[in-house]
Amino acid sequence: SNNRLSPWVLLIAVFNVFFHLAFYNNLGFHRDELLYFSLGQHLSAGYASVPPFTGFAAWLMIHISGYTLLSARIIPIMLSAVLIILGAAISRELKGKQYAQVLVSLALLVTPFNLRGFSLFQPVCFDIIFWSLIFWLTLRGINTKSDKYLLLIGLAAGFGLLNKYLIALEIVAILVAFLISPYRSLFTRRALYMAIIIATVIFLPNLIWQVKNQFPVLVHMQALNDTQLVHVNRMSFFTDQLFMGSVAIFLFIPGIIFMGFGRSLKPYRPLIVASFIVLFGLAFLRGKSYYTLGLFPLWIAAGGVFWENILKRNFAKILLPVIMLLLSIPIIPMGVPVYKADKLAAYFDGAKNKAGFDMALRWEDGRLHSLPQDYADMLGWDELAAITAKAYDQVTDKKAGIIYAENYGQAGAIMVIGKKYNLPEPVCFSESFFYWFPRSFEHEITSLVYVNSELGEDISALFADCRLIGRIDNPLAREYGTGVWLCTNPHSSFNGFWKQRVPQITNPFQ
Repeated sequence: SNNRLSPWVLLIAVFNVFFHLAFYNNLGFHRDELLYFSLGQHLSAGYASVPPFTGFAAWLMIHISGYTLLSARIIPIMLSAVLIILGAAISRELKGKQYAQVLVSLALLVTPFNLRGFSLFQPVCFDIIFWSLIFWLTLRGINTKSDKYLLLIGLAAGFGLLNKYLIALEIVAILVAFLISPYRSLFTRRALYMAIIIATVIFLPNLIWQVKNQFPVLVHMQALNDTQLVHVNRMSFFTDQLFMGSVAIFLFIPGIIFMGFGRSLKPYRPLIVASFIVLFGLAFLRGKSYYTLGLFPLWIAAGGVFWENILKRNFAKILLPVIMLLLSIPIIPMGVPVYKADKLAAYFDGAKNKAGFDMALRWEDGRLHSLPQDYADMLGWDELAAITAKAYDQVTDKKAGIIYAENYGQAGAIMVIGKKYNLPEPVCFSESFFYWFPRSFEHEITSLVYVNSELGEDISALFADCRLIGRIDNPLAREYGTGVWLCTNPHSSFNGFWKQRVPQITNPFQ
């Protein structure tokens, strides 16, 4: 029957989980994962740069399986199976039968955003699932004309907003697209307004938190705008879409055209209109290229239906997925670290020198490095936690000692990996750590474990003895050279220095 998903889809989804599991621990925690697992230790209705969903997911995983790498990675890996099933389900709502569903599943299996986005614990994987879920529910609503799907969209939108504010763009775009379509009678239905109330109620705690904290999100967006988004070139925003879709380009380009002009997909046209509102809206606002990822499952699903209608001969039906899979094999290490660090560096060196492909090696600083920034951000943290533990062991009076970390990656490594060494929570002013650092100390502080790229002048002036305990010595790590110092014998009161220093520390989010 057309109402059941093809069993092949489930098989591909399961294979995909095992594929991710095979390589999940080739590199360590990512800097951002360490941040999110730190948020999970401070439950709140909001955080500096993300809404609360990621923190609650981290809290859940910490309580189920502790502070291990698998604990962080298992949710995204499981969600990658959900992505494949949702993609196939969307194609089924677009009248796709078995071939379309399998083709869509295979395309989603090898797209870089599944490989990379679903191998790390971060808001992006939840975001893609929420976008896809809302598209699927909207299609179900069109096909069944049942109001219950509107209420479910309200539910998905509420939780989606608690994960990433970006999803508001999808919701607004769908509403605008329906308003200018033959479905505008939707706006006379009570269920729509119920759905809006449901979404608002779910999202309310975060909204209240934002108001109480003077809208950190706006400050964060302003900072992003000033530092990173100014480098966004609108033309490359569009070419990046082609790279992000990678071999799934065989599906999503025909899918977009077919959904826009195909007669059989006419009932679903508002969704392609909505996706274009999102696409051009982001280009206009200079959003990051990957902000569009939630659109791809819809486009790919439509592409599957297109090919199912076009390809009549079995030979052609088999050839298309085979070409897709073969073309994706050489670029798999760009999506998933299938090797250890040294071998990955050799692979990228080859890609740069033999194929002239160096795009992946350009970091935020604009320079080329030997590994992509994401991979370099997954190295050195275990080493850092171990060196910090070695330094902290030498603090004789633990009540009189603190650990200071300069950035959220270092602080996160101490908060998460440091658990196995029983390290205390570090003091840090970066990211959400700003909300947690002690404004004053009960005991007079006489020992400081100091983590930074170099010893600050104010610190070396304050302590008579500052000994370097060790540095991260992996040249492939982005934190290469970060040092840990043990500072003892303060010349004058550290607590006095702290009291003067604290008022000068400005909240980066106000």
